[in-house]
Amino acid sequence: MPESLSSTQLQALVRQILSRRGYTTDEAIVEFLNPDYDTSLHDPFLLTDMEPAVERIVKAVKKGESIVIYGDYDIDGLTATSLMLDFLGGLGAKVTGYIPDRFEEGYGINRQALAKLQKDGADLVISVDCGITSHSEAAWAKSHGLDLVITDHHAVPEQIPVAFAVINPKRPHDKYPFKDLAGVGVAFKLAQAIQTRLGKPAAGQEKWLLDLVALGTVCDVVTLVGENRVLVRYGLKVLARTRRVGLVALAKVAGVNLATVSSYHLGFILGPRLNAAGRLENAIKALELLTTDDAILAAENAQHLDTLNRERRDQQAVIAAAANLQAEQYENEPVLVLADPEWSHGIVGIVASKLLERYHKPTLVIQIMGETAKGSGRSTGWFNLIEGLRQLDPDMFLKLGGHHFAAGFTLPTAKIDDLRAGLIKLTAGKAPAIQEVATADLEVSDFSDLSLELIKALDELEPFGNGNPKPVIAATGARVLKLTRVGAEGQHLKLVLTDEGGVTLGGIGFSMAERHPNLTVGQQVEVWFHLAENTFSGFSKPEFILTNLR
Repeated sequence: MPESLSSTQLQALVRQILSRRGYTTDEAIVEFLNPDYDTSLHDPFLLTDMEPAVERIVKAVKKGESIVIYGDYDIDGLTATSLMLDFLGGLGAKVTGYIPDRFEEGYGINRQALAKLQKDGADLVISVDCGITSHSEAAWAKSHGLDLVITDHHAVPEQIPVAFAVINPKRPHDKYPFKDLAGVGVAFKLAQAIQTRLGKPAAGQEKWLLDLVALGTVCDVVTLVGENRVLVRYGLKVLARTRRVGLVALAKVAGVNLATVSSYHLGFILGPRLNAAGRLENAIKALELLTTDDAILAAENAQHLDTLNRERRDQQAVIAAAANLQAEQYENEPVLVLADPEWSHGIVGIVASKLLERYHKPTLVIQIMGETAKGSGRSTGWFNLIEGLRQLDPDMFLKLGGHHFAAGFTLPTAKIDDLRAGLIKLTAGKAPAIQEVATADLEVSDFSDLSLELIKALDELEPFGNGNPKPVIAATGARVLKLTRVGAEGQHLKLVLTDEGGVTLGGIGFSMAERHPNLTVGQQVEVWFHLAENTFSGFSKPEFILTNLR
């Protein structure tokens, strides 16, 4: 058997991958592989309105005014709310959190909540991960003497709400160099600015907030490049020794070892459990989990969220099956706009994501609720979803918010057909052809090159996610040595492949059995896959996770 690649060769492969991804200079590669917290983060005061926001919050802290953090019910909003509660609470502020109910109040700031908060004594409301489209709510707050500081990261409408301060890196003419912060990232920049002004907590202590920043940033699927990469890279280190008993309890329930936690665990294991609360009921249990110091309460909430997540998966499967049937009616259209009264609007966003993966076209999935309907949309890179929706009839939506890849909306049920027709007109002839051959970061013909050392070298590119995907390896000239269809419905392909030299490699292709019903032992194939480490009985070996097969 040929020898494994040398350390020098492995380093060259990593540099080759980065070069293909646009990091072409030594400086750029070194900065990517070794991001430095102290030199890679930008000055928070470059954000528009940061100065007045900090002045107002510092005043509230010093005078003992009542501060409310108004968040969103998804993971980005929950982590941002928890971060501000932790940070301001540590300064001795009188601060509480408020998360709206998805089913009773809907997304974003609502006037009734502001009125209740003011009645209960709130002097200052700070929104996180929401508020950039809350024009009437901001006007109400101003007219009623309630100071409102908006922090958000979603696409900015033509007019900015009139509030005490509006912080969003996507504001026109904003000087902040990095535009793709998550909502929790913007909240962290606000905390950094307040820390700079007050001189406390001591420099470096704010890093204990980065476990929340990493969790919200990964789960909100913003790009993991630039400043986000720095925040998540350090956040994973903090999460490995987090002080939050809730995250420790959730990791235990989910079977995640925090000592070796990665972006995968955040995006696919911990995040969905936290999101399940807001999808099926009020998100308060998730907020309690992130903020409590009570280990017993944390364990109870973690178990509750795990149960909710199983219920969410069951409901998602039912809705996805029905949505797939409906999608077949529109298979020749460039977009999918699907609606049904039986589909919970707490889950339609995940279903839209799954349909997007299958059909490779912008997808909107909607729950009809009598005369009004609520939906979520997901899109690919070629179509900016929020901008597209804003180009439609201005009277189309009762509520609309989002960004390039995702949007949430409420509209009259009678307008659903107009929505579909408008999007079809906007996207007709613009969709690129679906690639039949997947792109790869590396091409190999010899499976002996695929070693545990290579896996370790590729892990230097972590954290993986949007904008920095896990490397894809392509292999040609392989043959199927063994084939088994596994899973409850035989939907997965478990394979052992052999290269021309007789070296074997095993792995699995999730949900690929239906796509390749005629695959047989002995057949020659081209495969594209992620490389993973399989450990069993203390012995580790490389395996593949198929992304494509031909």
